[in-house]
Amino acid sequence: MKQTESIRFSRVDSARFFRTLNQRVNGYFKENNISKNGNWKLHLKTIIMFSLFLTPYFLMLTLEISEWWMLLLTIVMGIGMAGVGMNVMHDANHGSYSSKKWVNKILGGSMYILAGNVYNWQVQHNVLHHTYTNIHGHDEDLEAGRVIRFSEHSQWRRFHKFQHYYSIFLYGLLTFNWVITTDFKQTRRYLKRKLAYGKMPSPLKQWSTLAITKLIYIAMWIVIPMVIMHIAWWKILLGFFIMHYTAGLILSIVFQLAHVVEDTEMPLPDQHGTIKNTWAIHQLFTTVNFSTKNKIVNWFTGGLNHQVEHHIFPNISHIHYHKISKIVKSTAREFDLPYNEYKTTRAAIIAHFKHLKEMGAKPALTA
Repeated sequence: MKQTESIRFSRVDSARFFRTLNQRVNGYFKENNISKNGNWKLHLKTIIMFSLFLTPYFLMLTLEISEWWMLLLTIVMGIGMAGVGMNVMHDANHGSYSSKKWVNKILGGSMYILAGNVYNWQVQHNVLHHTYTNIHGHDEDLEAGRVIRFSEHSQWRRFHKFQHYYSIFLYGLLTFNWVITTDFKQTRRYLKRKLAYGKMPSPLKQWSTLAITKLIYIAMWIVIPMVIMHIAWWKILLGFFIMHYTAGLILSIVFQLAHVVEDTEMPLPDQHGTIKNTWAIHQLFTTVNFSTKNKIVNWFTGGLNHQVEHHIFPNISHIHYHKISKIVKSTAREFDLPYNEYKTTRAAIIAHFKHLKEMGAKPALTA
């Protein structure tokens, strides 16, 4: 992993929280003789998610379907798109889907048909977000340009006082932005900063991969449907947008509920560039779980509602988070550390928009 960040985490953990927790979690897998990677439950879910995503696409290409049914199918594709991202691509690009690297690489490559880029995603998510969680200026998940203010450390603008109203409409643009701007900006920025997750790719290879995969993506989702389907071109583009908007809305909401809520901290380093807590303890203060007893939420979000477990153990497949959460929670309580969680998705959503409203209020003048 190559990076240019100057942030350091405290090494002082006199209670040895992470060492204790790591021993207990490793003990759970050893005692039960199970792998930390995915199992048949994840494999079955993979088939279901890809079916939700791709089956409607092939149905529309091969059958005569009414436009109202096409509208419904594009929404289903968006749900499947989000499902593939949260359940398959996410685990694979963390290296936790399978013990076989080639399996992780192939399934991690599903990012390309979700409109993204593997190199960019791994840098933004695995390197910047997982290392510098909720640290302003380092965790890019806190950045939304000028339009939304997630952190008190970001510049306030007058229109932010309305952000708890308009943000929900912008959230749906997440994956659509991957298609048109985000990947190109990130590639330029990350190559310039020499950031990588693993081996640093050559600029030529990365730019070539980005260009080729984008052309294939546009051909698959726009050009081929325009050629085969006998409907107006603008209806193809509208369906494409609806698919992305559905996926983007789901993904954005799930992402925000994990870190941008009332109960999480957004600390800054001291004058020496040091964060007050160790990395593992920092994750407890900056991350929150939600709706962990809801089987549907657990299943569909790929364990992203178990963010505490995911952030401390990103190398473990989400299939196991529900089980190890009991260990993480009891150990955090034992060491008098926070274990943030909302019992329901509704409570987490309310907490998120309350936070947006607070961040949108004009900051009080300080002496």
